[in-house]
Amino acid sequence: MSYVEKKPITRSKLRLFLGENYYKTKKYFYWFFSNNTYSKNINNNTLNHLIFTHKTPLYRKLKDVDMYLQENKVQNLKLALKKINGIIISPGEYFSYWKLIGKPSYKKGYKDGVILCPDGSFKPGVGGGLCQLSNLIYWMTLHTPLTVTERYRHSHDVFPDVKRTQPFGSGATCYYNYLDLEIKNTTKTTYQLILYLTDSHLIGEWRAVEPCNYTYEVYEKEHSMTPGFFGRYIRNNIIYRKVFNLNKELINDEFICENHAFMMYQPYLN
Repeated sequence: MSYVEKKPITRSKLRLFLGENYYKTKKYFYWFFSNNTYSKNINNNTLNHLIFTHKTPLYRKLKDVDMYLQENKVQNLKLALKKINGIIISPGEYFSYWKLIGKPSYKKGYKDGVILCPDGSFKPGVGGGLCQLSNLIYWMTLHTPLTVTERYRHSHDVFPDVKRTQPFGSGATCYYNYLDLEIKNTTKTTYQLILYLTDSHLIGEWRAVEPCNYTYEVYEKEHSMTPGFFGRYIRNNIIYRKVFNLNKELINDEFICENHAFMMYQPYLN
């Protein structure tokens, strides 16, 4: 694993504004002019075959984060789920997280949740907390034959692990609209994304019209926390995926991604 640490850059508000609008415009052009066919068909009837399911807790005790922001996050998730729950992805189609959800705004009913900033800090912001949804979808997709074509993660590791069940770096951050999560159905089978909330968890399912002939195991290699050149520790790992056939025989061991993030807390906390 080779990684060259880059010195953190402090940009002016004008530079950040211009850069953000440039990338947003670029994404709009990509949606409009690309040859991709994006999924938009919502079906309230669930497909027969469950391929993978996962759930994540709605509430966590996070240092310096007021609980009202997590209550607001739940409201934001409810609004986002109305746009994507039941979405059908036919063979050859693309799923775009932001193209389906649209831009969060107060007018649409979104509230202030936790927004992570480029420098690793966090603040209240409209639509905050929707990363939990994109994280869940990405993690579930790694356990299917669907192909992730666009995914991002934060450059900073903000909170210490608390009862972590997934490897570091196995999520997908989101920020409207250019930090998107896109998935292509490269199979010959129609898939459906089911999402819902309980009092305590966000739950997701990938379903299909036919059963899947494979199962998957996602794991990490070379996890480390190393001192950086600019006064911060860096967390590192590589994510791989084992693929098994119906006889539970290993048929592939695939590289998924390599992760590096500045740590915003003291390393090696208990």
